[in-house]
Amino acid sequence: MAGVWEKFLANIKLRRSVVLLVIILVLYLMKSMLSLILLTFIFTFLVLSLNKSIRRYIKIPSRLIIIGVYLLIVSLLYFAVTIYLPKLFTQTEAMAKYVINFYQNPSADTNTVMKYINNYISNSEITAQMKNGVTLIFKYLTSIGSMGFTFVVSLMLSFFFTIEKKEMFHFSKSFLKGPFAWFFQDIYFFAEKFVNTFGIVLETQFIIAIVNTTLTTICLAIMGMPQLFSLSLLIFVMSLIPVAGVIISAIPMSFIGYSVGGMNYVIYILVILLVIHSIESYVLNPKLMSNKTELPIFYTFAVLFVAEHFWGMWGLIVGIPIFTFVLDIIGVKPIKKKKRSLSLRGKRSSRRDERN
Repeated sequence: MAGVWEKFLANIKLRRSVVLLVIILVLYLMKSMLSLILLTFIFTFLVLSLNKSIRRYIKIPSRLIIIGVYLLIVSLLYFAVTIYLPKLFTQTEAMAKYVINFYQNPSADTNTVMKYINNYISNSEITAQMKNGVTLIFKYLTSIGSMGFTFVVSLMLSFFFTIEKKEMFHFSKSFLKGPFAWFFQDIYFFAEKFVNTFGIVLETQFIIAIVNTTLTTICLAIMGMPQLFSLSLLIFVMSLIPVAGVIISAIPMSFIGYSVGGMNYVIYILVILLVIHSIESYVLNPKLMSNKTELPIFYTFAVLFVAEHFWGMWGLIVGIPIFTFVLDIIGVKPIKKKKRSLSLRGKRSSRRDERN
């Protein structure tokens, strides 16, 4: 029996496969806490990346930077809840009214295609669908409280992790010793892979989303579009979804544009989205995602559909990063390793694991 155990420990690939299955099983059993885990990881990763970027140019203590970042986040949350959240509800309501007016009161110059769409929707079971939509809205409103609690707890946990990063790593090293060191070494191996795939891809999506939102909002402001705050939030969330996000955000924006300026505004909006998407594809992606696995569009949509089925809205955001992580783990499309803060062992140990 001891010989079988020794052979199991010596077989790195089999051992890591078992450890990966154990991790998946544990995460499945903790599926009700996945939002908390993902948000904590996202906040921690982004703050540590920001801290590293700032220290590259300004040599000030990390803790001072981290405290300043979290104070800024808390201040922004305070202003968002007290000032901008009521505006967001008001603008979202107005945005919905624009879409409803588009269906119920088409303008006199509406062309044949738009009349056909309007008649089709009017003759369909739109009333029943709207009732279902209202029910769904109330369902989401009741979940805002729990999501807000998860957001606050994740923010707090990420603060404690980042402010005590050195202490965390020093304490975590103790798990790499003893009779079960192999188990935690394999967990560390997957954690390092996860940071260098999921984390990097997600960080890049956030940067692209910020750039897309800024450029699109400026263009919409120049056009005189209403409900800019609500639209910019929609654009930011949709920009986190690869490829499909552009299509999804184009639909309500086109409806509102048509209500404001007719077909000319619809064309302007589509041109703006096309130009900004081209900038993302040919300028931002090559610079920010030079080490990222580029997926064919078919695979991208397939992954998004499957991820949305299992994880809902979260799946649309984290589906591609998780799939990229899986491709890296199975060796189909390895990601070039970047130097990150997750280094609990020495260089020799890291190189040995990388070879294995």
